[in-house]
Amino acid sequence: MATSHPSTSIEAREETGKSICVLTHKSLEVDEIIKSVSDDGAGATALFIGTTRNSYKGKVVTRLEYQAYSKLAIKTMTDIIRTAHQSVTHSAHHPTPAAVPSIISCALHHRLGTVPVGEPSIVIAVSSPHRKEAFVACEQILEEVKQKVQIWKREYYEGEREEDAEWKANSG
Repeated sequence: MATSHPSTSIEAREETGKSICVLTHKSLEVDEIIKSVSDDGAGATALFIGTTRNSYKGKVVTRLEYQAYSKLAIKTMTDIIRTAHQSVTHSAHHPTPAAVPSIISCALHHRLGTVPVGEPSIVIAVSSPHRKEAFVACEQILEEVKQKVQIWKREYYEGEREEDAEWKANSG
């Protein structure tokens, strides 16, 4: 199936410090994303993979389609990563010198275009000296992406006309 992408739904990439945000039409390579946040100082890497599921409210989902206002979405994604770096602090059970960051690196990749059932649409990886901070940052990033990033999802259902596919806001 040939797909055309709206001119605003373009690939984008932005790096900030040791972290990276990516919007792409290509399949997300989970192992490469994990490697991108690896660091010898990391005692933990938290990972979230959001995939296209095969059903929603009793309907059979055949695929999802994502569109974005990429120029703004990539900036919003980068702001979310910066906020995670600043707001996730060392947990009380691991008092670490202030010179050691609570978050070492983050990667936030979101797919655009058609995403078949079973394939990842979003991958978030966070490395940290300790597990708690990595988990907290990973969840914070996911929730903020769902609330703030200018990405829209369209669900296609089995037995329904293509033009009846539903657009859904990217919300929690």
